[in-house]
Amino acid sequence: MDTQPTATIGLTGLAVMGRNLARNIARHGYPVAVHNRTTARTTELLERYGDEGTFVGAETLEELVAAVERPRAIVVMVKAGAGTDAVVDALVPLLDEGDIVVDGGNAHYADTRRRERALAEHGLHFVGMGVSGGEEGALHGPSIMVGGSDASYQRLGPVLESIAARVDGVPCCAHVGPDAAGHFVKMVHNGIEYADMQLIAESYDLLRSVIGLSPREIADVFRDWNEGDLESFLIEITAKVLAHEDAATGRPFVDVVADEAEQKGTGRWTVQSALDLGVPVTGIAEATFARSLSGHREQRAPARETFGSDASAASVPDRDAFVEDVRAALYASKVVAYAQGFDQIRAGSAEHAWDVDLGAMATIWRGGCIIRARFLDRIREAYDDDPDLVTLLVAPYFADAVRQGVDAWRRVVATAAAAGVPVPAFGSSLSFLDALRRDRLPAALVQGLRDLFGAHTYRRVDRDGTFHTAWAEEGRPESGA
Repeated sequence: MDTQPTATIGLTGLAVMGRNLARNIARHGYPVAVHNRTTARTTELLERYGDEGTFVGAETLEELVAAVERPRAIVVMVKAGAGTDAVVDALVPLLDEGDIVVDGGNAHYADTRRRERALAEHGLHFVGMGVSGGEEGALHGPSIMVGGSDASYQRLGPVLESIAARVDGVPCCAHVGPDAAGHFVKMVHNGIEYADMQLIAESYDLLRSVIGLSPREIADVFRDWNEGDLESFLIEITAKVLAHEDAATGRPFVDVVADEAEQKGTGRWTVQSALDLGVPVTGIAEATFARSLSGHREQRAPARETFGSDASAASVPDRDAFVEDVRAALYASKVVAYAQGFDQIRAGSAEHAWDVDLGAMATIWRGGCIIRARFLDRIREAYDDDPDLVTLLVAPYFADAVRQGVDAWRRVVATAAAAGVPVPAFGSSLSFLDALRRDRLPAALVQGLRDLFGAHTYRRVDRDGTFHTAWAEEGRPESGA
């Protein structure tokens, strides 16, 4: 195989995502060197897609590195974790100072920070690159979130911006910030995706369990919703899934799929990170827990036997009005999920000094990625108008949307509770809004309890300082702490 330095970029790992990303690069006129641990995959790519652009096949990592122009840029598209570590460790001795290693997988951002520091000791750049859009996005135009040094992006930017999705002529690709900023933002993107899908699933469940619509009828509802403010990729494909019939049985496809939602870890990472940062991401957390609960059949079966499984009768005098209420509740809850996600990105950016442009993140999510939606333009506008916006919920457009939908939102959550239909994401999102807007929260009592049993002190509303009450002493004198 040719190992002359004729490729603009190299890529190792030719499973579906890596293969499609390599094809996308080649289709845009950039010669790409390709390698896979199993040589058969490299051969298959060259034989099936060799006419799409210029590919340079490599049987070994040594050949891959030799085929790429300096400063070399090698994209690693293998399973996150130990697999990525193994490939990166094998690449390091083959590279020269100033070369770039790009991790395009769903890596935990802490791993990316560790790898960035380790490669810097060898004079190498390490880039954590979040790629959203699945296999179709990788081939036809993903949303790309790049972390790493400015020098790395100068080398990679022209290639990545050319292969990314475009909206209004703007590439859905950005240099998010240094070290792990790209993978952090991609992680939160996936967390928002969890919440978005859970809210959609709860909407489907309400329409089916409370007012008895069939999957095909609900598909029509989602098609209608996709013509308005809810227009998004996820709403669009929900209609497709609900309208699909199983070829083997003729039943609705959604009825033959096991009701156990799997996860690859990014939602869980998002929640863990939010806890570390002290950022409440209640919608994302409930969506993650809902997936976990769905898999606990050993608990679900005896609970059904003990308590029954049918939804209770709910009073819904006007079915059309209920459908509209669910739509309004879905939109308001989505606003909360996105607001919480952007709050987490801001907090992570501040914690690690990444200086992430929140408006730019909304811009690059408008195309290619799974959560692409019409209202991302509104999010971008909100941060353009006020880069220091404390929460999206108080931006005029989103505040109006929530005000207009909150009564419907309350009716939906109340109806769900009366009927016994679980709506953890709807309910927690509404509670989050109510907690934010309260003048006084019961946290005052929590702090009082903490002071009594653990002398954890408290602050007062009428003067500065921290205080402790001597609860065991008669008269309970208060003292400064």
